[in-house]
Amino acid sequence: MRTLLLFAALTAVAPAQTEHQQHPPRDAAEYARVLEDPKRDEWQLPHQVITALDLRSGDVVADIGSGSGYFTRRLAMHSARVYAVDIDAGLLDILKRNAPANVIGILAAPDDPKLPPASVDLVFICDVLHHIENRPAYFEKLKKALKPGGRVVNIDFYKKPLPVGPPEGMKLSEREVEQQFAAAGFRKLKQVDTLPYQYFLIFGQ
Repeated sequence: MRTLLLFAALTAVAPAQTEHQQHPPRDAAEYARVLEDPKRDEWQLPHQVITALDLRSGDVVADIGSGSGYFTRRLAMHSARVYAVDIDAGLLDILKRNAPANVIGILAAPDDPKLPPASVDLVFICDVLHHIENRPAYFEKLKKALKPGGRVVNIDFYKKPLPVGPPEGMKLSEREVEQQFAAAGFRKLKQVDTLPYQYFLIFGQ
């Protein structure tokens, strides 16, 4: 999970600018402005995403790669607790300034979300999975963090040219993701087709 690299995933650019967008912002504050850009709402459709999760008020959610809290704050409105998991301490500091009381920040490692065992009902991963290098090992850690009946949501960019997102070579195809989750013992429960540039997959054990 390389949160700073998400700058590439969240900046809309012309094709000629694609190479430049792989460079992360200089500091957390600059990056937070990218993550919180109101224009993101036009294609990320956060309300529709949260609604499709079917969260219950007592659910505990882990937001993997939470950044400045774009989804964390929204998840917190519909669940009992949210673990905001990120490898960037600066972004977590920014997140905590405006986070609801039921948000707990976790400074993670790139290969370990550092979630408590059997602690979460839903793991939420948006625009992050393609940055996690050893996904089979990472999935095992997520399985340990899930409660019985827990789910994992993965939202990421279609592997094709798009007006937003990282270069095509950085992306994971929908089929790749499904196969990797299946190899880790997950089964696809649902696919949501509401986002213009991203696939939206829900997995269970």
